[in-house]
Amino acid sequence: MSAGAEPGPRDRLLEAAGRLLYSEGVNVGVDALLKAAGVARRSLYEHFGGKAGLIVEVLRRSAAEDEADYRRTMDAAGDDPRDRLLAIFGRLGEVVAEPGFRGCRYLAVDLGLADREHPAHAVTRDYRRRVHDLLEHELRALGHPRPARAADQFQLLIDGTLAAGATASAPAPASAARDLAERILTD
Repeated sequence: MSAGAEPGPRDRLLEAAGRLLYSEGVNVGVDALLKAAGVARRSLYEHFGGKAGLIVEVLRRSAAEDEADYRRTMDAAGDDPRDRLLAIFGRLGEVVAEPGFRGCRYLAVDLGLADREHPAHAVTRDYRRRVHDLLEHELRALGHPRPARAADQFQLLIDGTLAAGATASAPAPASAARDLAERILTD
């Protein structure tokens, strides 16, 4: 795309859906999505086959971005697996403090879509598996005696941090989660 060129309907749909699905949830109406994107209904069906396909593509994109953010965060912490794992909670502290933070988009999708066969659930499962694999890899490098179990525990801490951050149910949830993560690392 050249400088100054207007994004096409597909890109406008993705941008609007990313914003609205996060701020309003997966049950946001198609008409609201179309209006926010400034596109005709036909564009939604041509590019994504419908709302379900649009949700899936938004999740795929955000999952790739979020996984890359985990990797950048860990890489910035250096080579020590312990430092790399604990850096995640520093980053989560920044994320939950951002204006407009509404929690974990993947958990929101899983809770918001009652149809367990909805294709979005496959995307959220795959994303969680990839994050688990990242965590488990670091735990193995650290020499943790139960890396898979510890990765499960880290994922619970991450989910809890994001949930508590969205509901403001706990002050500094990332800091509290980091303290618990340190205990997991010493097991």
